[in-house]
Amino acid sequence: MRVLLVEDDDRVAGALVPALVRRGLTMQRLPSGAGVLDRVHDVDVILLDLGLPDVDGVVLCRQIRAVSDVAVIVVSARGEVNDRVHGLRAGADDYLVKPYDVEELLARVEAVRRRRTEKTTPTVPVVEVGDVRIDLSRHEVLVAGEPIALSRKEFQVLALVAAAGGAVCSREQVLNEVWGHRGAAESRSLDVHVATLRTKLGRPALIETVRGVGYRLGIRRD
Repeated sequence: MRVLLVEDDDRVAGALVPALVRRGLTMQRLPSGAGVLDRVHDVDVILLDLGLPDVDGVVLCRQIRAVSDVAVIVVSARGEVNDRVHGLRAGADDYLVKPYDVEELLARVEAVRRRRTEKTTPTVPVVEVGDVRIDLSRHEVLVAGEPIALSRKEFQVLALVAAAGGAVCSREQVLNEVWGHRGAAESRSLDVHVATLRTKLGRPALIETVRGVGYRLGIRRD
């Protein structure tokens, strides 16, 4: 099993990584949120600390969930009920409070992986609108059978709108989940990303603007 540990504390990582390797897991470790989204498709489980130096772990969990169905277990010193609720609502499959026993962590890793493996079909694996095919789990977009190269944020924006299945995604939701916070600069960046998506896809009507609210997936009309 391939596991990515996202943990800024070198002491914690230094003890945990070899312990899990000895138990048969293939481990990678990142000390911050940078680079996590680039690796989500290469691992089976992510162990996610919330107190990261560059991004709040809850925000990062939402970003992970926007682009991947990989299993996520929060491992954090934040042990209040509200913290656990926020983590689970952000998309985590499980939440373990530090300090924890390695054997319990291993059992939870195996349990969430088993539940994921037993699923026969993902909830929303592929969205198709006309000749546009958006594969949410493989991070792939095809237009008329041809692959379209998108940046990470472009795909995240498209994935959020596509996964909503025609419901409106508010600007606030997109900004929070893709950029991590809202601000004038981020709002302008969102406008640019949507315009670029429409150009790259060659289907301007695919992403409809709902004025004053946000965006939704357009329905192709021939």
